[in-house]
Amino acid sequence: MQLAKRLSNILPSLTLAIDAKAKAMKASGIDICSFSAGEPDFDTPDHIKAAAKTALDQGKTRYTAAAGIPELKQAIADKLLRDNQLTYKPEQIIVTNGGKHSLYNLMMAILDPGDEVIIPVPFWVSYPEMAKLAAATPVFVITTEESGYKITPEQLEATITPQTKLFVLNSPSNPTGMVYSPTEIKALADVLERHPHVYIVSDEIYEKILYDGADHLSIAAVSPAMYDRTLISSGFAKAYSMTGWRVGYLAGDPTIIKAATMIQGHSTSNICTFAQHGAVTALNDSQECVETMRLAFAERRDVMYDLLTAMDGITCPKPDGAFYLFPSIKSFNMSSLEFCEKLLEEMQVAVIPGIAFGLDNCIRLSYATDLDTIRKGCDRIHRFVDKLHNR
Repeated sequence: MQLAKRLSNILPSLTLAIDAKAKAMKASGIDICSFSAGEPDFDTPDHIKAAAKTALDQGKTRYTAAAGIPELKQAIADKLLRDNQLTYKPEQIIVTNGGKHSLYNLMMAILDPGDEVIIPVPFWVSYPEMAKLAAATPVFVITTEESGYKITPEQLEATITPQTKLFVLNSPSNPTGMVYSPTEIKALADVLERHPHVYIVSDEIYEKILYDGADHLSIAAVSPAMYDRTLISSGFAKAYSMTGWRVGYLAGDPTIIKAATMIQGHSTSNICTFAQHGAVTALNDSQECVETMRLAFAERRDVMYDLLTAMDGITCPKPDGAFYLFPSIKSFNMSSLEFCEKLLEEMQVAVIPGIAFGLDNCIRLSYATDLDTIRKGCDRIHRFVDKLHNR
């Protein structure tokens, strides 16, 4: 069968592929230490599950408006004002099938053939593929370990062209865990204010997972110009351990939100009705569960970082957000895919090759797992790199 030409340049998700292989090996009885999936190992907090159960018992199982129930859109607006000092009306918000879907809707709504999308490298795996599905051209800007894997204002300025339509900003970052400071955000905003034809999508899904006093500043809060041209993408998967619930949102320009709603109306329509009610409770009730998980992630980060950076040939900036480490493996003179395949085959440890995120001399590890697995897996990695040095 002849598939659509638009698929010819689309790459499958290596993160999902490796996670699936690791799960298959584990199901066959192999002892796998998996640091592959960006998924908290905590259960969804009980009060959120109870809200969804109550919604089911109350018969809230019917279609809703495509853009989401009013209660949830208002709860999101309240959250954005409370946490980010951003004022949005419900008509400026669409509830989507996860944060990923909010980004897809946005790119389908505003991108045309010939448009350019600036994407700092390393990037989350789906950004460039979504741009290509919308017939736009991803433009990659390579960042370095020395810069904390953050794009500089000078790099951004040099990359913007008349064809630039969208700049993708992800802080805290997947895959690096690095967080742009308020000063760095303002410096990027200074550049963007000089180019009013460029929209910004700020992927803030990890904003609640911060360490060591790191501050999260949404670029939309820097100035009225940034507010008008920024779309906030976020969701409930990471902070509330609601990955399978598939609840995300996009907030911004009402014309774009209306267009995204039209696209969603012809693709998925509304998201799961009772999941939306659970999300209302997640935002409006106590945030103690978020802090409990954040503290656990902070401890896991410290343990994994100390173990990894003690290994000969491994270097890594210490992340101040999310739940990932992005160490360099360039001293081993092999591709990231080869490194990861050998590590899985020889030591039964699953990590993601950096090439999936645009940098082939790194790997990504998720510490969204228990401390025993972290210690056991890092011991295996240590033995693996020692073997590489002796080959």
